[in-house]
Amino acid sequence: MGLKKNDLQDLVDAIFEIDSFKSKMGDDKDVIVISFSTKNEGSAEDLENFIEKGYPFVLDADKTTGEQSDGMYKVFVELERNKEAPGNISEMLDGIKQICGLEEMKFRYYKGFRSHEASVNNLAEMVPTDHDAYDIRVNENNMDNYKNFFNNSYAEDVVMLDEHTLKIKNAFMDPVLFKVVDFGQTKDININEALDINGFAEVIYLTKYLGDYNITKYGKKLVLENSGYSLIVKRG
Repeated sequence: MGLKKNDLQDLVDAIFEIDSFKSKMGDDKDVIVISFSTKNEGSAEDLENFIEKGYPFVLDADKTTGEQSDGMYKVFVELERNKEAPGNISEMLDGIKQICGLEEMKFRYYKGFRSHEASVNNLAEMVPTDHDAYDIRVNENNMDNYKNFFNNSYAEDVVMLDEHTLKIKNAFMDPVLFKVVDFGQTKDININEALDINGFAEVIYLTKYLGDYNITKYGKKLVLENSGYSLIVKRG
């Protein structure tokens, strides 16, 4: 029996990722991988079946067999990287929004810090549709990938829990949560708050927790620098 409108309401995250995971069907230059997050295994299976049976342009849909580090279950969808891909993704999202009761969905590209409205225009602008565009897109700013930004840290796991919440987990220590405020090249980042001279203890703690990052506190904002890029966050 097929899914009906709102059958998966409140069970599928409105934010999904594109090209954050490796393809199992072929080369990443040829295949787009979309990953959706669901709250339990049953909803993951339902979403997998809905996508695989409902959209002939989908090469494969597959769910994870267990809960992920963020407490969610993943559904991976693969489709050919070509000029029809943005329209195909948009068509699929229209169906997903119906069964999930979602008015809009957003996506992160390549584990980026920012999420974007999943309009067909944004998909066409940000998702590479050929080999050359893919190479350029994934290499032009590797620091805008939360895994890459913290690749030299002591963290055993880095994950975006929702649109703005970043969770970093260190071995044998409680996780630290941040609200992402902004990200960009350090030379382009503007901070209006004054330097917090009383925040030294927090900076020392985070340096020990994260590793050798240049961390500065301005008001309630923390600025983390890596390779000419800055991530601005708030605790909690």
